[in-house]
Amino acid sequence: MRCVLFPVLLLVAVGAVGQPAKPTVTGDPARIERIRKAKMPKIEAPVMFDTPEADAILSALEVFPEDNPWNLVVSDWPLHPKSKAIVESIGVNKPLRYNTDMGFILVPPDQKKIDVKLVSYPDESDKGPYPLAANTPIEGWPAYYKRDAKLKEMTLDDVQRDKLKENGDRHAIVVDPTNRMLYEFYQLKKTDAGWQAACEATFDLKSNKLRPDTWTSSDAAGLPIFPSIVRYDELKRGVIEHAMRVTVVKTRKAYVYPATHYASSKTDENLPRMGERIRLRKDFDTSKCTAEVKVILEGLKKYGMLVADNGIDWALSCTPDERIPVLHDELRKVKGSDFEVVVPPEGYKPAK
Repeated sequence: MRCVLFPVLLLVAVGAVGQPAKPTVTGDPARIERIRKAKMPKIEAPVMFDTPEADAILSALEVFPEDNPWNLVVSDWPLHPKSKAIVESIGVNKPLRYNTDMGFILVPPDQKKIDVKLVSYPDESDKGPYPLAANTPIEGWPAYYKRDAKLKEMTLDDVQRDKLKENGDRHAIVVDPTNRMLYEFYQLKKTDAGWQAACEATFDLKSNKLRPDTWTSSDAAGLPIFPSIVRYDELKRGVIEHAMRVTVVKTRKAYVYPATHYASSKTDENLPRMGERIRLRKDFDTSKCTAEVKVILEGLKKYGMLVADNGIDWALSCTPDERIPVLHDELRKVKGSDFEVVVPPEGYKPAK
């Protein structure tokens, strides 16, 4: 595959002799080469995300096609004409944050499918039944709970049943790596009568197909969450090869590809739209960062991050994996002023 792609990408990047290089709209062929050389382990039972078994599976899992928006290299994309104003609306002095929130379960191809009662957005949900495993983690499990002295005695069943009445978004993510299918739930909860959720969104990881226009997902922007998460296997490998998910407090009543939904009544054009692409400045010095933080920041330079939900300003999503060290203090040294908003090059046509 690489012997075909590489010459094409080189010609696009260099351009004609004596002409300035044009921005490219492509993924990294090295990513595809790495994934396709890896062997997908046989999956016979549900595998939790924070295990060596999951690391091996994820290293061989191709998440969406190479031309999917999550996989595009944006390091040379042009600035949004309102980049400065949009960054200012989020906060130039506010720090980069991360949440240990988005865990997931990997299920075998024959995982039993069950019904889930959809209580809030049934008309914007994909039909079940779903391959929901009994040990599906809820947002924050386990690191968020195990690192809190007041919560460390909680069991997964306690969290699934929302024993402490925390409410919240309660995202839950199920991945079938063999069939390359993704199932994401919003406000998933176990009850004596069975599972219930506010919404469910199913994504085919073999396709670039989006949610129907104006539909939400388990995220406000109508985007999938799984492709955006900072994971342990990536940090250990030394490279993040996809765009990341970021939340901001104020968004505009608008969305831009690949988002399909907005969650605001504000019309100020200086506010970011759902799906807005933000990139860390190329000149930001990462040479003195720890290995894990450097991987994240270099990924933000290359792939950027997509505005996916209303929440804490400049907050990325990371797996609640206890193998990942606490990164708060170091990430907070990065400020909003270190970012810029970008747009696709002229003539770009979204993948179908």
